[in-house]
Amino acid sequence: MDFLITLTMKEANRHEVAQRLIQGRITEEEARKLLGLKSVRQVRRIKNRVAKEGAKGLAHRNRDRPGNRRLSEVFAKNAVAIVREKYSDFKPTFATEKLLENHHIRIGRETLRKLMIDDGLWKPKPRKQPKGRHVWRARKENYGEMQQFDGSYHHWFEDRGEEACLLLAIDDATGKITKAKFDKNEGITAVFNFWLEYFEVNGFPLSIYLDKFSTYKINHPAATDNKDLLTQFQRAMNQVGINPISAHSPEAKGRVERMFETLQDRLVKELRLAGISAIGEANEFLKTYIPKFNEQFAVAPSKQADLHRRTTKELKVKLSQIFSVHSQRKVNNDYTILFKNKFFQLLEEQAVTVYKKDTVTVEENLNGEIKISCKDIYLAYLELPERPEKIIDVRLSALTAYKSGYVPPAGHPWRGNKYLNKKVCPSAMPITTASK
Repeated sequence: MDFLITLTMKEANRHEVAQRLIQGRITEEEARKLLGLKSVRQVRRIKNRVAKEGAKGLAHRNRDRPGNRRLSEVFAKNAVAIVREKYSDFKPTFATEKLLENHHIRIGRETLRKLMIDDGLWKPKPRKQPKGRHVWRARKENYGEMQQFDGSYHHWFEDRGEEACLLLAIDDATGKITKAKFDKNEGITAVFNFWLEYFEVNGFPLSIYLDKFSTYKINHPAATDNKDLLTQFQRAMNQVGINPISAHSPEAKGRVERMFETLQDRLVKELRLAGISAIGEANEFLKTYIPKFNEQFAVAPSKQADLHRRTTKELKVKLSQIFSVHSQRKVNNDYTILFKNKFFQLLEEQAVTVYKKDTVTVEENLNGEIKISCKDIYLAYLELPERPEKIIDVRLSALTAYKSGYVPPAGHPWRGNKYLNKKVCPSAMPITTASK
């Protein structure tokens, strides 16, 4: 019975030279040169094999034989069965890691990819054709030189919970996740709390790379941002010596954008496996998940210096004032201030001279506390429970450190009536220039 023998180009060339040698048309030395071999002995082996077996003798001995390292059929079926049951929507690389981590099954990534393709669990993606040359920006040299920051609204808990926002900071030099936190939105309170926690652990980076407008204004319907959030963020960061850099496109801060793509694949599945469906539980989970993630994916920086500045005692005291929402308001004719539909009555005696129509700064701390300052001095005030009686003009030209002879009309908060039982915010220490 004849068999069809398929030879490679190299094997076909050897067969032709071996035939000429057997027929005596060339010598063994000439055959050695034609085949590019180092020894005449190799030529003799080829000649003898062709003379004995024909063209089949030139085929590799392992052709059509099962590989010595081939997985057993039982092992392969068991691995695919586990993937189908527990990790059916996992990508091959992630599924390989979970098989080893949770089931102690060691299998090659590409081997599992082929098994998943054969089983219909994974559909191979066509290679992307390059659209054009793209020059990547080089990483920063030192850890702490730049943090890329963004927030991602996503169904992190799938159908087990509501949509949440993951606030994320990664180091540009190492790709390390330096801080991650789930919150309800990407509003000013969430962002300020995020960075205060970051400073407590890591210190102050040199710069922060973030969205220009979309992240901090109307990026998402659930966001509770005010119109000047970016200004608030820039002001606070400038006060602590951090340079906020606005990216002109998502591609400009591509490292944090690609990190979100990875986490939306991996972290979502990890939260599912852990049975987590709430923000509080998820933040606790991140405390152990992020170090493992960084160990696997972070890279070494080109230089070893850590450029984070540590928090000084003086600056730490001022952080709550710096990371407050600062709003400008005018002093009314009756020395009241309207802020968020609430009226605040300035007391008659102040540590600094306050005139009608003066511009004051209202600081709303993250804990809800309200402070009012003028010319870098905190003012004493009391919050009125209701809208005060309209007074056309209080015949007092200014509030000073001394009690004047002015007699306020009946019912005025200065007359020592029912408002005396309200909590009074006394004048505080002057705000230093560094914490303005």
